[in-house]
Amino acid sequence: MISELRISWCSPRSLGGASRHARSVRILVFLAAAFLCAPPAAWAWGCEGHQVVALIAERNLTPHALAMVKQILNDSPIDPSLDRYCKNGDVDAMADASTWADDIRNLRPETAPWHFVDIPLGTSHGDMAQFCGLPESCLTWAITGQIATLRAQGIDPKKRADALRFLIHFVADLHQPLHTVTNNDQGGNCVPVAYFDALPQLRNSVTEIYAPNLHGIWDTNILERMTASKTPEQVAVELERSFRWKIARWQRSTADVNQWAWESHKIAQETVYRKLPVPIRAAPPQPIKSCADDNHIATRMLKLHEWLEQPYQNVATPVVQQQLAKAGTRLGLLLNQLWP
Repeated sequence: MISELRISWCSPRSLGGASRHARSVRILVFLAAAFLCAPPAAWAWGCEGHQVVALIAERNLTPHALAMVKQILNDSPIDPSLDRYCKNGDVDAMADASTWADDIRNLRPETAPWHFVDIPLGTSHGDMAQFCGLPESCLTWAITGQIATLRAQGIDPKKRADALRFLIHFVADLHQPLHTVTNNDQGGNCVPVAYFDALPQLRNSVTEIYAPNLHGIWDTNILERMTASKTPEQVAVELERSFRWKIARWQRSTADVNQWAWESHKIAQETVYRKLPVPIRAAPPQPIKSCADDNHIATRMLKLHEWLEQPYQNVATPVVQQQLAKAGTRLGLLLNQLWP
């Protein structure tokens, strides 16, 4: 498999007019990087992204909303025996709660479809319900459901805390563009890419999943590269400062979850896919269960030789920054409406 990927990704066409020696050196570097630098399976926005969204929201809560959030989370804390993917436990309760929904997916598999809404690439409008697949099985429905639970009277404290943790997480998911789109590719999970020096490697021969892939890059790699060694707190403060005028406008807007989904979907179409080195067009929609379906979509996408380097990073960085700032602001808006 390694030699096959080397031939595909390090062909003379990919490396331009480089000398034979330069090509050989770069091939060796990339092969080593494929083992050392290929990212692990990613969660939406990763640890840092979700925590940044929660921290921005927290900084924009009314005193009453902030007190309610702290009380709900403190009265029903996360089970300490739960295996947490994000190990930095020094963040505050709201930031810590932001990644809980990913941690419990194995324990509560029915929640897995709540993290995304599969709007086919190329779609510009429609009733959001038609993209949920089955009742109670998509991101926009899940957000609406958690808000209803938090508004209800006499709810069990644990269920109330779970609803808050879901809401904190899902609003962030909604602003990751690849959580609102599919092109028979599981939101870009079936699109292998090279990202700087990391070459795509086959991680599962049955499902034909590769890493890096387009979804994972948008989940974690773009954000990690643009923030370097900054803490989530530092990133949150910087984003709030950079977007302070837009944040004021977003805070005055109407809370419309479906409209937010369409907004993210448009970004997926116009930036995530269209700005790729080899732009990917919309395919006729069909259901898939893995990246081996649709005539082995991941293998077909691998042959596009998508190599994402600084030009794509430059396009994606301001989009990621704005989506994180917008998600935090809008999460704060929803919580302030719950507890004025």
